[in-house]
Amino acid sequence: MGGERQKEELSTERRAALLGFKYVDTSKVQKQLYKTILSVPELYSDRVVPLVADEHYINFGITTTTSQQTLNGLRQRFTDQRLEFSIISDSGWQEYMHLYDPPKKIEYQDIDIASVDDAKKRLEQVSATLEKVRPDDMLAYLVQQAYQLKASDIHLENQRDDVRVRFRVDGVLHPVANLSREKYRHLVSSIASSANVSTDARDAQSGHISRGFTLATGEQVTVNLRVETVPAVYGMDVVMRLFNLKLEYFQLDNLGLDSAEAAVVQDIIAHPTGMVMVVGPTGSGKTTTLYSIINTLNKPERKIITLEDPVEYNLPGVVQIPVEGQLEGQGFAEKLRAVLRLDPDVVMVGEIRDPDTAKTALQGALTGHLVLSTFHAASAVAALTRLQDMVGANPLFASAIRLIMAQRLVRRLDDATKQAYQPDQALKDKLKEVIDSLPASIERPNLDSLTLYKPGSSAANPFGFTGQLAIREQLVMTPGVQALLGGSLNEANTDSLQAQAVSEGLKTMLADGVLKAIAGLTTIEEVYRVAG
Repeated sequence: MGGERQKEELSTERRAALLGFKYVDTSKVQKQLYKTILSVPELYSDRVVPLVADEHYINFGITTTTSQQTLNGLRQRFTDQRLEFSIISDSGWQEYMHLYDPPKKIEYQDIDIASVDDAKKRLEQVSATLEKVRPDDMLAYLVQQAYQLKASDIHLENQRDDVRVRFRVDGVLHPVANLSREKYRHLVSSIASSANVSTDARDAQSGHISRGFTLATGEQVTVNLRVETVPAVYGMDVVMRLFNLKLEYFQLDNLGLDSAEAAVVQDIIAHPTGMVMVVGPTGSGKTTTLYSIINTLNKPERKIITLEDPVEYNLPGVVQIPVEGQLEGQGFAEKLRAVLRLDPDVVMVGEIRDPDTAKTALQGALTGHLVLSTFHAASAVAALTRLQDMVGANPLFASAIRLIMAQRLVRRLDDATKQAYQPDQALKDKLKEVIDSLPASIERPNLDSLTLYKPGSSAANPFGFTGQLAIREQLVMTPGVQALLGGSLNEANTDSLQAQAVSEGLKTMLADGVLKAIAGLTTIEEVYRVAG
């Protein structure tokens, strides 16, 4: 028995003891099939399997996700036999199901994010493929295809008549399949079992799946996902975030920083004390930015500790501490205080969510640590004012912060197919306002002979985009901004801080996006979609 399987059996044995059930290690028993007791669809839907049976006695193997309602139904159905229920591992149950329902020869067609004209045909093809495959293969196949398409998320959404499957590619959702309710029940049961979440919960849940699957074709698929579930009107919706980046991707060179932005980050790395925050909505690349800074700081002479919910990527040489999602307020701040007592040089807090954590992080930044964190705010200046609302008027507040970096992701134009065009005067006037707000140190483009670009199309790339790039702003704590923050709270509002920061060299996110659109890296519509 392999190490992973052995761990799963030990974990199942412990859970069986906690739940008060007997446990059977199916990797050590001779498997017998009893095909007349329950049908194959019932075995799938109920997540049970008969282990031993005769005319007087049945011992059903159940998993930790088999419902109490199912057990009661079996007791009422088999009144002539004495019933016993023993917990078996998910792998054990799957092995039995492969015997009861041997995998059929299935062709796994690659999903392509086709043009709008082909979308209906693709939906029908992928839906038909998913209807044929076994439950575990559905998850592995979807994840494998999502990886191939460089998708960031898989969305499973219950509708009135069926369940829609969509992939988020380059920040935009694309429908790829519609599942029948029966097939979705099998898929969500497989996801719930692997992610250790309940299919009956009335609240939102979070889980994580990290394991290998073998498709019916014999192909190995590694699945590394964060799973979020929420009960919606027609059933439990699921969003799965894919973690597929490799350590070598987390480099400052890969962040697309210009020379001025790179100089700011290099200065922080050279003198690692104070607080650095990366702000933006979900899916704006905050984690990639933080991990790239940590990976650059990760040297044998430094102690780096992270508090994450959950730990998204494993970084060798870094002490990574997982924090439960429900641990907030005093609990989280206490954990951070404990981490600061461990003599770290660098601390990363996955996200600042409450005043106590914010104060503790700022105190840590003032006492010689470099504290890195993410924060939800619309812009760098908005993060400052929101953080000040959290911690109150504090003269040390401004001196603790080194840098606030706000960012968004836009789709990158495909250079092979992009098409140039001359904007009309109204758009030029709109862009001139943005360009005029640039600091004097930045060279202004000539708007008279301005060329912009829109996406083209080809058979290989029907949408005309390839990958994403970040547009960002970097707010460094300048004397004027510090003076405003140190004054009365009424003075330090978002507008006055923004005006002061721009006058002292802040290039806003919108301006950065406009410059990148003028350079032909993205479209002006993309920039206004995320930063307008």
